[in-house]
Amino acid sequence: MTKTNPGNFFEDFFLGQEIVHATPRTVTEGDVSLYTALYGFRHMPHSAEPYAMGLGFEAMPLDDMLAFHMVFGKTVPDVSLNAVANLGYAVGRFGAPVYAGDTLRTTSTVIGLKENSNGKTGVVYVNSIGINQKDEVVLDYVRWVMVKKKDLDAPTPDTIIPDLPKVVDVDDLVIAEGLDFSSYDVELAGAPHLWEDYEVGEKIDHIDGMTIEEAEHQMATRLYQNTAKVHFDQFAAKDNRFGKRLIYGGHIISLARALSFNGLGNAFKVAAINAGAHANPTFAGNTIFAWSEVLDKQEIKGRSDMGALRLRLVATKDHPADDFPYKDEDGKYNPDVVLDLDYWVLMPRRG
Repeated sequence: MTKTNPGNFFEDFFLGQEIVHATPRTVTEGDVSLYTALYGFRHMPHSAEPYAMGLGFEAMPLDDMLAFHMVFGKTVPDVSLNAVANLGYAVGRFGAPVYAGDTLRTTSTVIGLKENSNGKTGVVYVNSIGINQKDEVVLDYVRWVMVKKKDLDAPTPDTIIPDLPKVVDVDDLVIAEGLDFSSYDVELAGAPHLWEDYEVGEKIDHIDGMTIEEAEHQMATRLYQNTAKVHFDQFAAKDNRFGKRLIYGGHIISLARALSFNGLGNAFKVAAINAGAHANPTFAGNTIFAWSEVLDKQEIKGRSDMGALRLRLVATKDHPADDFPYKDEDGKYNPDVVLDLDYWVLMPRRG
C-alpha cells in the first residue's frame, strides 16, 4: 500500500460521494497582502478597514474571489489533481464575509458524471461548500472538471448531468446582517459611477492589460494550496498537446476582476456566480485584457442603499478588448477569449 496520494481518477468517483477536504486554512493578513501584490486590487472596502467597518463589515473583508480561491483550493487534491481542465461553474452563492483570522474548510458532493467518448477522460460535477470556524457558509457552488481515467477498462458509469439553473435569483442573494452602503464615499473609492449609472446592454472596455508571469502564477496557485499537476509539472506537461503548463483558471478570474476596476470601481461585493467557462487555455507570457456587459439590473427588496448588477466578464489573451470579442455566429468562442464569467455584484446606490 502506497503512503502517497495519487489523486482520484474518473473511475474513482461515484454519484452521491461525499468528500471532506483537507486541510482547514486560517486566512491571514499576509495572504491578503500577497493577493493584492499579485493582482493589484483597489476596491476601497478591501483596502481600508475603517471605511469597511463604516459600511457594516466587522473588519476589512477579503476580496470575495480570494475567499473563492481558498475554498476551491481545498478541493483540488481530491477532485482535480488528475484534471485535464477545469471546465465551468454555476449556482455559486457567497455567504458570510471572510476576514483575516477566519478558518475555512470545504466539503464536496459528487452530483454528476459523464464519461467522454474517447474513453480516456470523464467529466465530474461537484457541489462544494466552504464553511468558516462558526459553521457559517461562506461559499456554496457547483463546478465541473474533466478528469483522466487510469484504468481505461473500468466500467462506464451511468451518465448523470445535473440540471442547474442558469441564474441565481436576486431574492436568493445573501446580504450579511448589518451591511449598509448609504455612507459609501465615491471620492475615496476613486470611482464616481453607482448602480443608477449603469444600463442593461451597456458594454465596458476595461482598457488595461496584465501579462501573466510564470513565477507570479505559480506563487498565486500555491497561495490557494491548489496542487493540480497541470499548473506545476513541466516534465509531465511537455507531453501534453500544448507542451507546457496551463495557467490556473482562477488566476485569470482574479486578473480580469482586477482589470474591471477601471469602469466598475464600485462593484466590490460579489454576491453570486451564475455561470462560468474557461473558454480557451492561457499560458505564461499571455497578456490578459477584459471587458464587461451589464446583463441585468435589479433593485433589492427593502433596500435603498444598494442594488444588484448582473455582469458578464470576458477576458481575452493578447487581444485588447475594445472590439468586445466574444462568440461567432455559430456560438463558438473567439480563440482569444479565455474567460466567460456571469456573476452578480452588489453596488451602492445614491438612495
